[in-house]
Order: sequence, then C-alpha cells, then structure tokens
Amino acid sequence: MKLVIKIIKNFFSAIWLFIDKRIIVSITRFILSITKKFDKSGKKIENWLSKTNTLLFISLFFAVVIFIVIDQKIITFSENSAEVLKNQEVKVIYNEEAYVVEGIPETVDITLIGKKAELMFAKQSSIHDVSIDLTGLKPGTHKVNVTYKQAMQSIDYKVNPSIATIVIYPKIPEIKTLTLDLLNQDSLSSKLVIDDVIVNNDKVIVKGAEHKLKEVATVKALIDIRNLVKQEEGTTTLKDIPLKAYNNKGEIVDVEIVPDKITADIKITSPSKEIPIRVIPVGDLGFGKAISGIDINETKVTVYGNEDVLAALNYIPLEIDVNELKENRQYKMEIPKPVGVKSMSINNVTINISVGNSVDKEIKGIQIEYRNLNEIYTVQGLSKEDVAVIVGLKGVESVLNQIESTNITAYLDLKGYGEGEHEVEVKVEGTDVKVIYIAKTKKVRIKIIKIN
Repeated sequence: MKLVIKIIKNFFSAIWLFIDKRIIVSITRFILSITKKFDKSGKKIENWLSKTNTLLFISLFFAVVIFIVIDQKIITFSENSAEVLKNQEVKVIYNEEAYVVEGIPETVDITLIGKKAELMFAKQSSIHDVSIDLTGLKPGTHKVNVTYKQAMQSIDYKVNPSIATIVIYPKIPEIKTLTLDLLNQDSLSSKLVIDDVIVNNDKVIVKGAEHKLKEVATVKALIDIRNLVKQEEGTTTLKDIPLKAYNNKGEIVDVEIVPDKITADIKITSPSKEIPIRVIPVGDLGFGKAISGIDINETKVTVYGNEDVLAALNYIPLEIDVNELKENRQYKMEIPKPVGVKSMSINNVTINISVGNSVDKEIKGIQIEYRNLNEIYTVQGLSKEDVAVIVGLKGVESVLNQIESTNITAYLDLKGYGEGEHEVEVKVEGTDVKVIYIAKTKKVRIKIIKIN
C-alpha cells in the first residue's frame, strides 16, 4: 500500500513540476512580453503577477483543467473495448503414436472483450494457449471445440473458428528403402567428384494414414554438398542429413519418417586422365595449297571427371577453320570441354599452321572394312574391285612421302542394311590430318548374307 501511495505522490509531483515549468512560467513570460509594449500599466501587471496568491490561483486553475482531462481519459480507459489476437497457434492433445489427425486449423483468431486496462494486461501476458483435446476419441470424423486458456477471468473471449471438423486415422508403419539425392554438386571443387556415399541405414520406417502411405513413391536423403566441412580427397562424415518423402510428381508427402535424419560417409576422389589434343582442319584451303605443318604449344591436357566419362575419352578434337587459307597463320583457340568433364589442366592453346604447295598421289590396294553391320550378317564383295580400292591423296610432297597404306582406312557404313545385294558408298580416312583422302572408287557392290 505504501508503495502505491508513493507512486501516486510522485505522479502528482511530476505533474506539478511540469505545470510550473512548462505552463505557468511560459504564460508569465508571455504576459510580461505583452505588458512591456504598454506604458506604466505594465508594471502594475508585473506586480500583480508577482503576488503569491495570483500564482496560486493560476496554478489551481490549470490543475483543475488537467484533472478534468485525466479524469476523462480514465473514464475512457475504463470503458469496455475489444482486441483481436491474430494467428494464434493451435495445440492438439492426442495419442501421436497411435493416430494421425487431419483438419486441425494451424492458427485461429481470438477476440478479447473487456475494459481497456485489463485488455492491455491480457495482451502483454505470455499465456495464450489455444488447444483441441482429442483424448478418448476413436478413428473417424469428429466436430471438436477450440478452447482458449484465459489470461484474465474478467475478460470475455471469442475464438474464430471455435469448432473444427477433424478426421482421425490409425497410424500405420511401412518400411521403405532409402535413396540418396546429392544437392549443390556444383559447389564441389571442379577437380573433385563424389565417388561413393555410404549411409548407416538404407531402410526407414514411414508412418501415417493408409491413404498417405500409398502416395509415397520414394524416401530421399537430401545430402547437401555445401555442408561438407572440407573439400578434399578422402572420406568425410556428414551428420543430421534430413529425410523427405515424395510422391510420383516429386511433391513432398506429409508423413512421419523414423529416423528423420541419418549419417553418411562421403567418399571424395579426384579421377584424372591425360589425353592428346587432336587438331582437325575444317574447310578447303586456297587453290593449290595444302597444310605442311601443324605446331601446337600444348599437345596434351589432363582432364578431371567421373571415371566412366574419362574411360570413354581418347583425345580432345580441336577444329580449326582453314577455308581459303593460302599462307601461314597463327590461331589462339579455347579447348572445348567434353561433356561430363568437370575441369581441365589447360583451357587455351596456340596453334601455328604452315602452308605449302599441294601435290597428288595414289595408293592402291586399300582393303575395304565394314562398320555397323548387324552381327547376324556377313559380307562378300561381288568382284575384286569391290573388295579393295585406290585412294587418292592431296597434300604437301614431304607429308605425302611419309604416308603408307597402313595409315589409310577405306570402309563401308552398313548401318540399317539387311540381307541381299547392295551398292554402297566408299568412305576413306587417314591418320594424318594434313592430308586430304579421296576414294577413287565411289561405290562398290556387296552381298550381305545371313549367318545360319
């Protein structure tokens, strides 16, 4: 009680000081400034204001005015009003191990009705429990009340919605095989690859209503590469990997997963392979000209990527446009990155093409090979000319002198051909890209025979 009286005393003392400093002194100064503009009557007014009784009556007047204002505020403060608490979370009381509940509103609005002073305390209270008690209810559809634990009993309240229609299902367990999903692999160093992922458990239990379990197509462990502490070769353990259930459309299914997190060992390797860079001239040089030399400042490149990708790579082709080229020229080229390769030891090369005068040469007796033939068939040439052909060469003399028959291949592409006699175009190629290879015999006749 003494504390309350002290607070009230201090309150009114503060009001009096405010009136004295901010109002009475200000008004006195204002009146004095006016009286100075008049004659000697200003001194009379000054003498009047300096009297103790005058200041007392003025203070009393303003005190009465302030009292009336505060009294009106108190009356207003004591009147009934309403406050709305929006988006209040709803707690559900039920056996979570045995049942699944659908239809529970995530949030509700609570309207509080009462005196403003009490509403202020009620809003500031930490007690705003909204709950639905399903204890004792069996599987099926039910209408249940949404209850609110009042902070102050003197306040009325309304909950919106006040009734919820819910459905209770038995919770059913089902075992699922876990699949792994690697996220943000691009954040891994370009020279590293994820070689293997070993989880501590590849089986999980999915719990939920029967109709929800039927929606689950897969359960994935979402392994985020950005969570790796170190990016280096070796095995790293990643903990607390979250699990998610998905349907056939890739949408998340709301079911319980036990466990909901796993641990995985991430094996990181850095597979690499050194392969040659093969320069491939594209186009026809100027009339009477041929390539006499190709010099490249880097003949090999180390590529990094998955082992399966590297195994299929034998060289990197680098095409150079030599169309209408008549003299020596230098090219600065970017090396194209093969599909599946993550990184290369070099990305650019400088190539010098030397040009000389072109001459012709022929090599006879190049045996014809057969490619892309179905394994159920065999091939026979219908004459000597259909088994071996003459190949014409165009190039600089010094280059042609080094070409032998073993450097040339003549072949037929028999993809799509079946049993019977056919006339097929002859194709030729060679190991030296500075030479142009021409089949003197354009087509040959063959017979495809089915193997018994």
